[in-house]
Amino acid sequence: MGNVSAQKTCGLWSSPISAEMVTLSSPNLYFLKEQNNNLYWVESRPWDKGRNVIMCRRKDGTTHDLIPAPFSHLSKVHEYGGCAYAVHSDFLYFVNASDQRIYQINLYSGERPLPITNDDSWRYVDLTINHNENQLIAVGEWHNGGKEPENHIVGIDLNGFNPTFSKTVVLVSGSDFFAYPRLNPTGNELCWIQWQHPNMPWDQSELMLASVTNGKVTNVRKIISNPNESLMQPHWAHNGDLYVISDRSDWWNIYQAEIINFGEQYSLRPLVKLDAEFCAPLWQLGATYFDFIDANTIACLFTQSGHWHLALLDTVSKEIKEIKTEFDNLHSICVHDGRLACVASNSSCGPRILTIKIKNIPEGISELYIPSGGGDQAAAPTKHLTSEDFSKPKSIWFESIDKALIHGFLYSPLNVKYRIPKDTLPPVIIMCHGGPTGATSTSLNLKIQFWTSRGFSVFDINYRGSSGFGRKYRQSLSGAWGVSDVHDAQFAALHLTKSGLINSNQCIIRGSSAGGFTVLAALTFTDTFNAGACYYGISDLVALTKDTHKFESHYLDNLIGPYPLECEKYIKRSPINYVNQLNCPVVFFQGLQDKVVPPNQAQKMVKALEKKDIFYKHIEYKDEGHGFRKAANIIDALETELSFYLQVFDQHTHT
Repeated sequence: MGNVSAQKTCGLWSSPISAEMVTLSSPNLYFLKEQNNNLYWVESRPWDKGRNVIMCRRKDGTTHDLIPAPFSHLSKVHEYGGCAYAVHSDFLYFVNASDQRIYQINLYSGERPLPITNDDSWRYVDLTINHNENQLIAVGEWHNGGKEPENHIVGIDLNGFNPTFSKTVVLVSGSDFFAYPRLNPTGNELCWIQWQHPNMPWDQSELMLASVTNGKVTNVRKIISNPNESLMQPHWAHNGDLYVISDRSDWWNIYQAEIINFGEQYSLRPLVKLDAEFCAPLWQLGATYFDFIDANTIACLFTQSGHWHLALLDTVSKEIKEIKTEFDNLHSICVHDGRLACVASNSSCGPRILTIKIKNIPEGISELYIPSGGGDQAAAPTKHLTSEDFSKPKSIWFESIDKALIHGFLYSPLNVKYRIPKDTLPPVIIMCHGGPTGATSTSLNLKIQFWTSRGFSVFDINYRGSSGFGRKYRQSLSGAWGVSDVHDAQFAALHLTKSGLINSNQCIIRGSSAGGFTVLAALTFTDTFNAGACYYGISDLVALTKDTHKFESHYLDNLIGPYPLECEKYIKRSPINYVNQLNCPVVFFQGLQDKVVPPNQAQKMVKALEKKDIFYKHIEYKDEGHGFRKAANIIDALETELSFYLQVFDQHTHT
């Protein structure tokens, strides 16, 4: 007879998943690149003071850390950064977190990294190499002490830089933002995308093309520019044809840019017409969603209903063939040494690098690299866990207030030692992702399993405005942020209640950044929730328009309306102005170095709540920015949040 699980109050289950284990579990992997049959990527390590390490799998099968402590790969362009390294010959070039300078390191000598830039007014991201001129090309952001930084495409000479350092030269200017500077195979043409305020890149962007001669950019022309069209990841094929992702069909699909009328006009030829998204929003620069196997074959990723897929796309026949794997969260694809490579995960296992032999599918599917977490010894506590210990996401569509269909993933309580007591229902945490132009992920997330293993249900909601469901769904939050997202979260809780899945008296809403705003708005303007956790969230929309960074400085023009023309809407949707309506406990977590959502957003709410007889907590971390990177802070936040909920529901007094 097997072990019998015990009945115990949900929320009080003893969990094998500690807050420390969350930080020591498999780290995130990002930004795969191939060069000379070597594979490169970035690995985040919260346990190592939040460092991001560039790694390499060499031709001989060995894996190496390429940058020594305390160096860390991190760009602060747009504050969110992106891919900030490139490989050229025997050298790696990368942006260092602490000073935002570009460093060079010999890949084989073991020497310490040397800086090649010395101007602290510049930040860099999306690095690429002009091999013809021995030049580094990047998106550069110049902070000149003025009101708003200037964004450019820049060039940096690699022909000997010490001791005077290389000068950053502006190659392209004239737009508010730039992304994806990419040279064609012969190096004589440069493409990129650009966009202007008040648009975000997923609202409207343009595809540009220019000639490159002697390291200079000339003959700049706009080749694709249409209202209400977002373009992503321009990419050159081996034969010099140009491809790009566009959402002109409502869905981000792959197109070929073709010259028409024997001139400089271009049109887009669709390669696939699928109700699926072949990319995600451009929060971080340099992300890749497709790559060329040969001139006629594209390896690509696409998402449907929150699940990612891997496929091959024939550019001639337009036939698309899915490659079946056990993974449903995929990103960062590239072609490497006769193989496809991408980062893969699912609800039972964390990120790893998946490789597929192009000429031997599916037998050629293998896992090239699985990170160990915080070292073999530190990660040992997770080794006894299996897929049976993890709650699996259930895809759910439900009706919101106006009958709109909204998506999310439900994770039910799961712990092999316990079962839900008879005639009781579990508490629920409604999780609101950031952005709000973001999306949930089905990847194994111990921050979710931390809760489900303790007896909480978790509903990870893709409220309207989320990506992965087409442009109409993404744009359906336009003018309605702080209203429709709140209704969606509210009706998610009501749907779960009507379905008999949760305890409506123990309904929590939790979110970070834009999701934190949804939390505060839901707690203020509805009576559905019993407690909330706000991670670096927004409380005062008017203040945010005057005190945020350039990238998002006009984001609210679309989400709410132009400011100050629509000032009244900003006032009415700001929770800080209606604290008298907030009547349930809230816990706030905030990094004091946050430049996206300044600390005063939480501080204002806390001061207002101090005047009311409401239980709250306010935790600040002096060494964190927007999003927590350091293990000690992540651990403290999770443990504090759990303690807060138990206090709220007074479960610590029950058995």
